[in-house]
Amino acid sequence: MKSFKELGVGPQFIQALEENNITAPTEIQEKAIPFLMTEERDFIGQAQTGTGKTAAYGLPMLHKINPDVKQIQALVISPTRELTQQINKQLFRFTKYAEKKIFTEAVYGGEKIDVQIARLRRPTHIVVSTPGRLIDLLERNAINLEQVKTVVLDEADEMLSMGFKADVDKILAYTNSKKSRTWLFSATIPNALKEIIDEFMDDDAERLVVSNEKIVAKGIAHQYAVVDINDKFDVAVRFLKAQGDKRGIVFCRTKAGAQALAKQLYSKNIQAEAIHGDLGQRDRDRVMRLFKSKRLQVLVATDISARGIDVDNLAYVLHYQLPDQFEYYTHRSGRTARAGKKGFSLAFVAPSELGKIDELEEGLHISFEKVDLRQ
Repeated sequence: MKSFKELGVGPQFIQALEENNITAPTEIQEKAIPFLMTEERDFIGQAQTGTGKTAAYGLPMLHKINPDVKQIQALVISPTRELTQQINKQLFRFTKYAEKKIFTEAVYGGEKIDVQIARLRRPTHIVVSTPGRLIDLLERNAINLEQVKTVVLDEADEMLSMGFKADVDKILAYTNSKKSRTWLFSATIPNALKEIIDEFMDDDAERLVVSNEKIVAKGIAHQYAVVDINDKFDVAVRFLKAQGDKRGIVFCRTKAGAQALAKQLYSKNIQAEAIHGDLGQRDRDRVMRLFKSKRLQVLVATDISARGIDVDNLAYVLHYQLPDQFEYYTHRSGRTARAGKKGFSLAFVAPSELGKIDELEEGLHISFEKVDLRQ
């Protein structure tokens, strides 16, 4: 395995990486960074969530920024507000020791657009945005992308599954007219994404596929409990109360399910609140402040709403409902055992779902331990 220095990353960025406990490149970083640093072609990187994609594109992108040009030179599009905020924070951390300041700005729905327009009047080199908010800014002529040379689509398949294809088409039609290079990162390449690749990306675009192996954090203990659907809530209450002051995230598949479960848990004196796509930005920020400040014990989340959640010292993840896709399990479980710490990921499964545990073990190269949560 090569070091970040051997990949061509400058010492000012390496110092910031080490400060954030990023010392050895992941597979996608090792393969993508040298290409993105030196080539001026489009790029397609297929890798699951949790493989280090932000650094894989972020470090080359930062190297290409000219701090003396006080205009937007790079654009990152991501599907959710939380992921947009996380990417922005990560890029900010990477630039801590840069010789000249590189300014990034996050824009997303749920915050007053006038506030964001005012921020964009300041010198800005990189903008991280959700698709809908970027379209709003372009239609108001409130953002200048004339000097953008790098466009990153992060979690591209999620953007399409959330209904953003028309917005992505508009954005790429605009940036392609400015001769920008496009870097696309996605866990899967569904047909709708193939259409975007065929229409907006060069035929000679570099393609990289990273295997599913070794993408789940090593510090996670994977467990499952067989629970009948009629007993699931009562078992969850016992389990969560047994955790005491430890904090964790409980995952549901739907917004309605997350909201209902949070209310039910609260009625049992468990400090729980839900975060999902229908929650306004002010309420989302309030819930996350409570959770990060440890005034909230349990966060009940959907897969999409949890994109970008980065909270230290979470003891566990509970899959109240199993996810539909392998990469969702990886993303969910990765909320615990961060920064070298230990944690566990517990899945509730009905007797009819036991085959899914076998599929997860085989597909993600992990082992599950069966636990008994009966009284």
